[in-house]
Amino acid sequence: MNMWYDADIDAKMRRTQTRPIPAGLIQGREALGLGIALSVLSVMMLGLAANWFAAGFLAFTIFFYVVIYTMWLKRLTPQNIVIGGAAGSFPPMVGWACATGGISIESLLMFALIFFWTPPHFWALALFTKADYSDAGVPMLTVTHGRTSARRHIFAYTLVLAPFALWLGVTSVGGPLYMGVAVVLNVLFIHGGWKILRRDDAAAEADGYKVERQFFKLSLYYTFLHFLALMVQHWVGGW
Repeated sequence: MNMWYDADIDAKMRRTQTRPIPAGLIQGREALGLGIALSVLSVMMLGLAANWFAAGFLAFTIFFYVVIYTMWLKRLTPQNIVIGGAAGSFPPMVGWACATGGISIESLLMFALIFFWTPPHFWALALFTKADYSDAGVPMLTVTHGRTSARRHIFAYTLVLAPFALWLGVTSVGGPLYMGVAVVLNVLFIHGGWKILRRDDAAAEADGYKVERQFFKLSLYYTFLHFLALMVQHWVGGW
């Protein structure tokens, strides 16, 4: 549904112009129909298989991503991925609701881990794909406030993110293995954000945004390894 609504701007951005709709492989109405069908089916099956609280949470997550983020925030404000990032942060809470029927500090911290990770992840990408967003008219922070502002925001968010990641380690789902992984990853993430903060546009352009690309790549591993560590910690036992 996101690709159905964003087909016009996807066609203008090099990073997204090969997606099925702008590439002409699928008609927009076909993608919309499939998206709606999958959404309804997934919500109904989750309600029947787990509980209706989790199913309602999933329905809200889909609504938030498609309507609040895609249709409203994305083209309106440079805070689009900050607020809209909540949509990508809800899934662990949905999973927790499936298992427990409710919400807890553990699920809220998993939400926070993804929520505060999302802005530096996307702003790092925007630093070396700025032309894409400006060409498409998307008010990304790098377009509206410039790369210098984006660099400051990236570093600030790495500092805000770290306490939540470590806090999760002292809850019922944490343990020494997770805590060790979290400490290493957040030291690396803060260090990467600091290196980006100290850069200027001239230096970045001279080396092809090497530091920014490295930070973006690190951000891809960041959440994966945190949640993998949580899974392994569960298998071996926590505190």
